[in-house]
Amino acid sequence: MTTTTTDAAVAAIEEQMTVLAGNIRASMRDSALAINPTLQPFGLKFMRTLERCGPTHAGALAENLVVDKSVISRQARALLDLGLIATQTDEDDGRVKYFALTPLAEAKLAEVRADKSARVLSRLHNWSDEDLTRFAELLARLNTPD
Repeated sequence: MTTTTTDAAVAAIEEQMTVLAGNIRASMRDSALAINPTLQPFGLKFMRTLERCGPTHAGALAENLVVDKSVISRQARALLDLGLIATQTDEDDGRVKYFALTPLAEAKLAEVRADKSARVLSRLHNWSDEDLTRFAELLARLNTPD
């Protein structure tokens, strides 16, 4: 590829990533609303992180979600009030608290995941297994630091 071709390809990728990011934001908003009308998209990210990582303490959540611990505290309070997370105490150190999904949250996340009308997921539904696998590999490569 020439520099001009590479620059044009990178510009096209940036444009498509911008469109994708907008679709992901809208999909997260819709999914959060489906779980609870007062749930913010960040609350959904919080829940999905717990789903992926299991019970996690506030510091690790803040690091994983790249936010200040105060943001985690505020969001945890909202999720606790909605019955979507619970706190667990560390068996080795009673001062350490972990956040964990409740069965209600697990059920709601499963419902959202099963909804094939989500913006991005509905578009991927008709892709071949090979295309999906390759796309996942390319995204992982893009998201892996050098």
